[in-house]
Amino acid sequence: MKSPRRTTLCFMIIVIYSSQATLNLNLESIVHPSILRGHEPAGEEPPRHKRAVASSSPAVDEHTVDIEISFENASFLEPIKAHLNSLSFPIQVNSTDQVINILSIEVTTVCRPAGNEIWCSCETGYRWPQESCLPHLTCQDHGGSPAGNHCSCLKGLPPKGPFCQLRGADVTLRMSVRLNVGFQEDLRNSSSALYRSYKTDLEMAFWKGYRILPGFKMVTVTGFRPGSVVVTYEVTTTTSSPELMRKANEQVLQNLNQTYKMDYNSFQAVTSNETKFSVIPEIIFEGDTVSLVCENEVPSSNVSWYHVERRSDVQNSSRFWIYTSVLNNMTSLSRFTIYNITQGDAGEYICKLTLDIFEYEARKKINVTPIRISANEEMQVMCNSPVSLNCCSDIHVNWSKIEWKQEGKISIPGNSETDTDPRCSKYTLHANEVQCLSGSAGTQVVYTCEFTSAHGARGSKNIQVTFTSVANLIITPDPISVSEGQSLSIKCTSDVNSYDEVYWNTSAGIKIHKRFYTTRRCPNGTESVLTVKTATREWNGTYYCIFRYKNSYRVATKDVTVHPLPLESNIMVDPLEAVVPLRGSRHLKCCIEDDEDYKVTFQMDSWFFPAAKEVNGKQVCYKYDFTANSVFQCPKHVDVFCHFTNAVNNSVRSTSMKLNLVPEMTIMCQDPVIGVGEPGRVIQKLCQFSDIPSSPGGPAGGIITYECVGSQWKVKRNNCISAPINSLLQLAKALIKSPTQDKKLATYLKDLSISTGKVENEVSSFPGSLGAIINILDLLSTVPTQVNSEMMTHVLSTVNVILDKPILSTWKVLQQQQTNQSSQLLDSVERFSRALQSEDGTSLCISQTNVQMKGMVIRSGHPKSYKQSFVFADSDLWGNVAIDNFQLENLQTDSSIVTVAFPTLKTIIAQEVQGENFTNSLVMTTTVTHNITMPFSISMTFKNNNPLGGLPQCVFWNFNLANHTGGWDNSGCYVKEVNEDSVSCSCDHLTSFSILMSPDSPDPGSLLKILLDIISYIGLCFSILSLAACLVVEAVVWKSVTKNRTSYMRHTCIVNIAASLLVADIWFIVAAAIDDHHYILNETACVATTFFIHFFYLSVFFWMLTLGLMLFYRLVFILHDTSRSTQKAIAFSLGYGCPLVISVITVGATQPQEVYTRKNACWLNWEDTKALLAFIIPALIIVVVNVTITVVVITKILRPSIGDKPSKQEKSSLFQISKSIGVLTPLLGLTWGFGLATVFPGSNAVFHIVFTLLNAFQGLFILLFGCLWDQKVQEALLNKFSLSRWSSQLSKSTSLGSSTPVFSMSSPISRRFNNLFGKTGTYDVSTPETTSSSVENTSSAYSLLN
Repeated sequence: MKSPRRTTLCFMIIVIYSSQATLNLNLESIVHPSILRGHEPAGEEPPRHKRAVASSSPAVDEHTVDIEISFENASFLEPIKAHLNSLSFPIQVNSTDQVINILSIEVTTVCRPAGNEIWCSCETGYRWPQESCLPHLTCQDHGGSPAGNHCSCLKGLPPKGPFCQLRGADVTLRMSVRLNVGFQEDLRNSSSALYRSYKTDLEMAFWKGYRILPGFKMVTVTGFRPGSVVVTYEVTTTTSSPELMRKANEQVLQNLNQTYKMDYNSFQAVTSNETKFSVIPEIIFEGDTVSLVCENEVPSSNVSWYHVERRSDVQNSSRFWIYTSVLNNMTSLSRFTIYNITQGDAGEYICKLTLDIFEYEARKKINVTPIRISANEEMQVMCNSPVSLNCCSDIHVNWSKIEWKQEGKISIPGNSETDTDPRCSKYTLHANEVQCLSGSAGTQVVYTCEFTSAHGARGSKNIQVTFTSVANLIITPDPISVSEGQSLSIKCTSDVNSYDEVYWNTSAGIKIHKRFYTTRRCPNGTESVLTVKTATREWNGTYYCIFRYKNSYRVATKDVTVHPLPLESNIMVDPLEAVVPLRGSRHLKCCIEDDEDYKVTFQMDSWFFPAAKEVNGKQVCYKYDFTANSVFQCPKHVDVFCHFTNAVNNSVRSTSMKLNLVPEMTIMCQDPVIGVGEPGRVIQKLCQFSDIPSSPGGPAGGIITYECVGSQWKVKRNNCISAPINSLLQLAKALIKSPTQDKKLATYLKDLSISTGKVENEVSSFPGSLGAIINILDLLSTVPTQVNSEMMTHVLSTVNVILDKPILSTWKVLQQQQTNQSSQLLDSVERFSRALQSEDGTSLCISQTNVQMKGMVIRSGHPKSYKQSFVFADSDLWGNVAIDNFQLENLQTDSSIVTVAFPTLKTIIAQEVQGENFTNSLVMTTTVTHNITMPFSISMTFKNNNPLGGLPQCVFWNFNLANHTGGWDNSGCYVKEVNEDSVSCSCDHLTSFSILMSPDSPDPGSLLKILLDIISYIGLCFSILSLAACLVVEAVVWKSVTKNRTSYMRHTCIVNIAASLLVADIWFIVAAAIDDHHYILNETACVATTFFIHFFYLSVFFWMLTLGLMLFYRLVFILHDTSRSTQKAIAFSLGYGCPLVISVITVGATQPQEVYTRKNACWLNWEDTKALLAFIIPALIIVVVNVTITVVVITKILRPSIGDKPSKQEKSSLFQISKSIGVLTPLLGLTWGFGLATVFPGSNAVFHIVFTLLNAFQGLFILLFGCLWDQKVQEALLNKFSLSRWSSQLSKSTSLGSSTPVFSMSSPISRRFNNLFGKTGTYDVSTPETTSSSVENTSSAYSLLN
C-alpha cells in the first residue's frame, strides 16, 4: 500500500475465466497499456506484483482471480470502469498449450483518500468479510465492528486480504422476458412437444448467458403466459450488479436462436431476500402510531408501498406518511408511518425497491388489535360502604398510563391503586352518609377507566355506579295469631326501591316459594307481602323478610302463632245423610285425627248440644244421640252440624248431616251400620263408617251410595278409596298448603310411585282409588317447581300403573261416576312435562309398558332437529314426532322439548267422549318448558289400526271444550299423508294429539269423493250461471211482466230468490276453499262464511214462503186490496228480516263458547250444539206451509164453494202461478232433507250423492221453473227478440196460440200436472169460439194473478 504521505487510488477487480489446463497465467497481458498511456505521473513506482487467488487443480471449469490496481490520479477510476463495462465477454486468451476464456471482470473494492486516511469501500453487491471487519477500524467509527456483523467501509486496505466479497447468501431471481412471437395454447401444457422445445432452447441460452454472474448455480424455465410469449424463469446466484446482469442478458440474446425474437428491453427481475422489513410496535392497538421500515443495501430511493387488501398503492395523506432516503450512498431506508391506525389498515403490506431491472420486494402482515377492557358496566353501591372498581385489559402489555375519570351530578372521587396484575387498575371510592342524605342516593355516576399504550392508542370503559341508601325495613307490627284454616298476611316495607332480591325464609332457613308472596316497587320504597290463604300448623314459627343488595342483607322478623283447629275437609261426619223415624233416634258423630282439647257442640237449627268424646287409636270422635220427638213434624228435613272451638275461641263448622224425619210405618230397610230408610231412598255414607271391610294403614276415604230396594240396602255407587291411597291423598292436600311444598315434592312423588305399585290390585277394585290417584297427580302438578328426571320417572311409574290394561274396566266404572278424569290426567302429565328440566345432558328418555317419554334440551348452537319414535309392541302401536331445526332456533336456550306417548289412553277417552269415531292409535303429547310466542309447526305419524277405513282427522285434545271438560278438536291440524297403515299429521301448536276416523264421510282419495267434488263444482257453476241468467231475463222482461201489483210482487220474489241463492252459492264455494284439508281453518273467516251461508239460504226459503203467502192472500182475500208499498215492506221484512234475526241469534248464542261452526268444516255445528237446527227447522216448516198452500189453492180451484166458482181463465191462471211453488218448494225441501240425512253418523253414500246433485243444480231449477216456465216471460222474450217475419205469424196465431202455449192447460205437461190431483183435462180453453175479447180477458186475468 502507498505510504501515508502520498495520495493513492487503488481498486480491486475480480476476473472469472475458464480454462482446460492447470493455471499458469501471466496477467500482465490482459492489462491494456493504452489505459495508462499519457496518464502515468512521473516518478511512479513500478506496479505492484499482481496478486492472484486461484485454485490449482487440473481440469477445472472456472476460476476467480482478484487483481489490485493502484493509481496516483483518482480520475482514472471511471474510465477504467467504463472500459470494463464495454468489454464483450467471453474474451478468449490464446496460449500455446491451453484455451482460456475470461467470462467477466467486476470492480469489487475501491480505496479513496479521505483527508489523511484511506477509506476502502465495497462496490454494490459486495461487502467486507467478517474477519476483515473485526481487527480494523470502520469508516463510521473508531472501533471494530460488532461481533458477527459485516461492514462496507474500512480505514485502509487489509495487507493480507481478503478484499470485498460477494454477499454470502444465494439469491433466487424471479425473472421474465418477452418473446415477440404468437402465443400457442400448447405452451400451457408442460407435457407438449412445443413446451419442451421452448424450455430446452431457452434454458441453454440462459445458462450460457448467466454463467458469467458471480456465484451462478442454475437457471430454470417455470412457464409461459400470453402477452406475445412471456417466459418466466428463476436464476439462482449471489447478488449481482445491474451492469453485470445487463451483460448476462446480452449474452442470453446472443446465444438464443433469432427465430425466438427475444425483446432485450423486456427483462425483469424480482428478488425478495435482500430487504429488511421491520414493524414498530410489535403489538399494534387501534389508535397507535405505527412505523413500517424497509431497509435495503441497494442505493436507490425508488421505493413504493402497496396495501394488498385494498389493492392500491399507499400515498401520502393526513394519516399516511412515506419518507425514503439513501444513507452513505450505500443503503436505502424507507419509513412508512400510519397515524391513528384502524382495523381497516390491517393486512399485508409490500415494500418494493426498483433499480434498473431489479425489484427488491418484502412483505409483512400486520394485525390491529382493538383495546378490550373488561369491567362491571353497572354497579350499585351502598352508601357509607367502600367499594372498588376494577378495569382489566384482555392483553398482557405494559400500559404507559391508566387514568380514571368521573361524570355525574355529584362528585364522589376515589383513589387509583396499582394492581399486582399490570393489565388491571383498581379505583377505590367511598360515599359518605352526608352525600347520600343530601339527595344523592339513587343518583348515577359514570366512572371511566382509560388505558393508553406507549404509541398513543387509547381504550376506555364506562362503569355506571348507582349510589343507594341503606334500607330500613318495617314489618307488620301487630302480633299474628290465627287458627288453622284461617288466612294470614305479613307486610314488609323498605324505604328504598333498589334491591337485587327480596325473599322470605322460615325459622329453619328454608326459602318460602314465591307463590306465597308478592313484591312490588313503590315510588318511595318497596313492599313485599307474604299471604297464606289457609294456614296449617306448618306455618307456626318465625318468618324472615330479607332484602338483599349485593352482599348486604337487611332482615326483619315476625313470629306467627297458628293454633290447632281442624280443617273443615278433615272433619269426618256420620251420617252424611240418614232417615230417622218419628219418635226414633240416631247416633251422630264427628271424627278427627287430632287429640287436641277442643270444645265440640252439635248444632241443629238454633239449638246447640254438647258432644261426648271418644278416642279410638289416632281417631277422636265426638258423639251425640239425636231423638226425633213430637216437636218435629213429618216429613221434616233437619241439618245438623258439629262445631269445633279451640283455646283462642276460634271455631270451625263441619259439613252438614242431613236427617230426614219420616213416619215409622214407611220404614222398610234397616241396617245397624247403614241405618233405616223407606223404599227408593238413596243415601250417602263415608266409606270409613260403612260396612266396607276396613284395611290396614288408616281409615278408608271416599263416599259410598246406598239405595233401599225392597227391604234391603243395595250399593248403588262405590267410590271408596283404599286406606293407603287415602292417606296419600290427605298428604297431597296438606302438601300444597305447605310453605316448603317444592322441597317436599320429590319425596312425595317417590312414595306415591311405591305405594301405587303395591296397591295395584286395590286400584283395579276401587274406582275411587283410581280417581284419588288422578286427583293427587293433578294437585301435585300445580306445585310451581322444576321437575328432574328422577321425579318424572316416579310420575310416569304411577301413570303406568293406572293405565294398565287390567284397570281399563275400572276406568269405565269411574267415568260413569265422574267425568273429566282422563282429561284431568292428561293435563297433569302435560304440566309435569313443561316443568321437566334435565340436569346433565341433552337427551331425556323414560320407558314404561303403558307410557313412554322422550325429549331433549336445547343447547346453544344445537344443530339437531327433534325426532322421536315410540313403539309399543304389546299394543301393536307406534308413532313418530318431528320438529324441524329452524323451529328449534326460535326456542330459548336450555328449553326442554318433551313428548309423552300413551297406547291405552285413547281407549279410555273413547269410553268418556261420546259421538266420536275412534281408531286405535297413540295419544302423543308434546310440550316445551318455556312459552312459545311464535307459530310452531310439529309433524307426527300415527299407526292406523282401523280396519274400516274412512276419513282420518288429525286432532288435539282441547281442554276448553265441553264446558272445560275437554274434547277432540282439529283446529290448526291437517292430514299430510295417508298410507295403508299410517297417518301423517301437521299442527301449528303443541299439546296432546291423536287421529279420529269418520266412516260416514267418503275417503279423500276415493272415487266417490272425487265424483262428489266434480258434481259440486260443475253443478255450482251451472247454478251460478243459471241464476245470473234468471236475473238477466227478469231485467229484460221486467216492464212487460210487472204491469199490475200482483205480477210485480211475484217477480220481486223470484228476483230475490235468485239473488239470495246466487250469493249463497258464492259463499258455498268460499267455504269449500276454506274447508280444504290442505289448509288450516281460519276461525274468523270460517265464522263469517258460515253466517252468510246460513243467512242467504234461509232468505231463499223465506222468499219462497213470501211467494206462497202472496198466492194464498190473492185466493182467499179476493175483495181485500193492499198497496204495493205495504206488500213490499212485508215481503222484505219476511224475506230478509226473519233470516237475519235467526242467523244473529244463532251466532250470538253459540260463538262465545266457540261451538258455532263445526271443527272440520265451515257450516253450522251439529255435534256440540245442534246449531244446524236453526236452519233445518225453519226450512222444513216453510216447505210444509208452502205445500199446504199449494194443495189448498188447487183444491179451492177444482172444488169451489157455492157462488164462488171461478171461470176457466181464472182456473188456468191460478194453476200457472202455483206451478213454481208446487215444483220449487218440494225440490228445495227435498234437497235439505237429504242434507240433514248426511249429518248423522253412518249415513249411506246415496244420501251424499243425491244431496250433492240437488244442491248443485238449485239455480238451474230456479231458472226453469221460476222464470222460463212463466208464459208471460216466454211471450215477452219472443216479442223482444223475434224477427219481423215472425211477428205476422205470431199475430196470425194469436187467437189460437195464446190459448195453447207450451205449458197450457191442454198441453201434455199440464194434463200430467192435473192428473197428479185426480183430474183428466176437463177444462178446454182452446175452443174455436174464443174471440179477441175473450183472449184479452184471459190475458188480463193471467196478468192480474201473475
